[in-house]
Amino acid sequence: MSEVLKAPQQDRSRATRQRLLAAAVESLAEVGYAATTVSVVATRAGVSRGAAQHHFPTRADLFAAAVEYMTEVRLAEIRAQAGRLPSGLGRTEAIVGMLADVYTGPLFRAALHLWVAASTEDALRQQIVRLEAHVGRQAHRALLEVLEVSERTPGVRETVQGVLDMARGLGLADLLTDDSARRRGIVRQWSRILDQALREPGV
Repeated sequence: MSEVLKAPQQDRSRATRQRLLAAAVESLAEVGYAATTVSVVATRAGVSRGAAQHHFPTRADLFAAAVEYMTEVRLAEIRAQAGRLPSGLGRTEAIVGMLADVYTGPLFRAALHLWVAASTEDALRQQIVRLEAHVGRQAHRALLEVLEVSERTPGVRETVQGVLDMARGLGLADLLTDDSARRRGIVRQWSRILDQALREPGV
């Protein structure tokens, strides 16, 4: 087969895979893990079940790939939004607010459904634990970048990780009811704490 013919086929294959992953994330966020079958995802993506299974032979394969996809999208969101944030006074609060928005959005909701399912399914848990460790490292690195701080400074690693843990907690608090009003005050206070901690000598 010529390279000219191969390229369009590869493009179509990548596009199909992307549609399947986006559909999987949307389904997880909207209807949860139990209702997100390969058939449901294929229908949402507008492809046949056979085409879906060509890309993802098992449901676990689909969800593992969905975690990686969510990571890429989440980190791209953080970096893109960080480029539009104000500099100087108010930047830290804008960063923490942005992070809270990411962790209260549909990507986090989809990930949460997977975490709950993985807690009782061994095969899924092994994949999710491995991938989430990678996700955690990438999110930590991205936050260091946007805050413009170095992990080599004592205390920075723990402080930044605390902010990520706080954002996940806010995501959980927002799962059942709209927690945005209370969240604004928490973001403001955490931003003050973060500013102070990152500017203290030796921290």
